[in-house]
Amino acid sequence: QVQLVESGGGLVQAGGSLRLSCAASGSIFSINAMGWYRQAPGKQRELVTTITSDGSTNYADSVKGRFTISRDNAKNTVYLQMNSLKPEDTAVYSCNVRGTTGWNRVFSSWGQGTQVTVSS
Repeated sequence: QVQLVESGGGLVQAGGSLRLSCAASGSIFSINAMGWYRQAPGKQRELVTTITSDGSTNYADSVKGRFTISRDNAKNTVYLQMNSLKPEDTAVYSCNVRGTTGWNRVFSSWGQGTQVTVSS
């Protein structure tokens, strides 16, 4: 079983910055990809960004140039640096980690979600 713990959400004014963290723990043999998703009220969950084990990244068009994903493989942790935040970035942000457990089973785990609110 793999657990994820997120931190770093909060309330910020438009133009401000926040940094989210997501730490994975448990029986992890390897991590293939880590990512961040968000869900705004009344909307479907959407992909924000992902990063693979070799460092390749992918971003939603709406956050390109403003958000940066990074990972610390030694700590099994993924970060999301969010700059130039806009009110439309307001959402619950959840991390997702995919990999293989120590029992050679594929897993896909989700964090509990953290609220990001951007005021205008």
